[in-house]
Amino acid sequence: MPVNQPAPAPAPLPAAELESLTARLHREGIIGLPQAFTRDWVGRLGEDIEAAFAEARGRENGAVGRGPNRFYVEIHPEQLRGFAELASHPWITAVAEAVLGPEYRIVEVGFDVPLAGAMDQPWHRDFPMPEETARHGRLNSLAVNVTAVDTEPDMGPFEIAPGTHWEDGGAFEHGMFPPREAYPRYRELAVRKFPRMGDISIRSALTVHRGTANHSAKSRPVLVLGLDGPGAGNDARHDTAVTSEYWATLPDSVRAHLDCPIVDTLRPITQKHTIEGLVMGESGKD
Repeated sequence: MPVNQPAPAPAPLPAAELESLTARLHREGIIGLPQAFTRDWVGRLGEDIEAAFAEARGRENGAVGRGPNRFYVEIHPEQLRGFAELASHPWITAVAEAVLGPEYRIVEVGFDVPLAGAMDQPWHRDFPMPEETARHGRLNSLAVNVTAVDTEPDMGPFEIAPGTHWEDGGAFEHGMFPPREAYPRYRELAVRKFPRMGDISIRSALTVHRGTANHSAKSRPVLVLGLDGPGAGNDARHDTAVTSEYWATLPDSVRAHLDCPIVDTLRPITQKHTIEGLVMGESGKD
């Protein structure tokens, strides 16, 4: 199979399976699909992330810190050779439409890179709970994650506390950081994730989570695809754009959900989605 092709796309999800997935997403705040893509496809994704990371770190504000030795970089879709395959994967599109509605939009393409020596992050959510979720119990955004490597126990795996996306966050600092006295409860709830190349997940970024300490000599890059329902407003934190030439190559099914300017020339992105408690390098030590 050519290296730039995903695994054969699954058939449209049966209604019962989709209902089960969305119910689990609402209950736990995260779901996953093993082996959605081939290892060759993910290998090429890793190459593109590595190139974008090197470019971003070579200029001012190209990469933003998410704690010591941990970085986030937003990129343009066409910096990923497999963007269209990812954005049109039927498992992702079915869940996105069921949870966010048929008019959902792709507003973010980026990646996190915990390097060797990255420390435990404080428990957090990525932004305060929006009013629609607080008042009406509806999720209006989702994050798709794709690991670029096989995650091993010493590589600082992602840790998440299922079900915490419904906590109102009234006691959270800036609506994002729970008080330290709540840490023991999150430790009891927490599940460490060990995805392998080809696996994907969908989660609510409101679900309390953290990156753990990377004791290895390796990095653990993870792609992030941010999806918004109508009115969510997370596009204000991002500067995704595409060239007119690239736009013309995308299938209609992707263009229908890609909410970004179409430009003649791409400009390097200055990072806007900072999370201050992480940028400052606060220790997540319990």
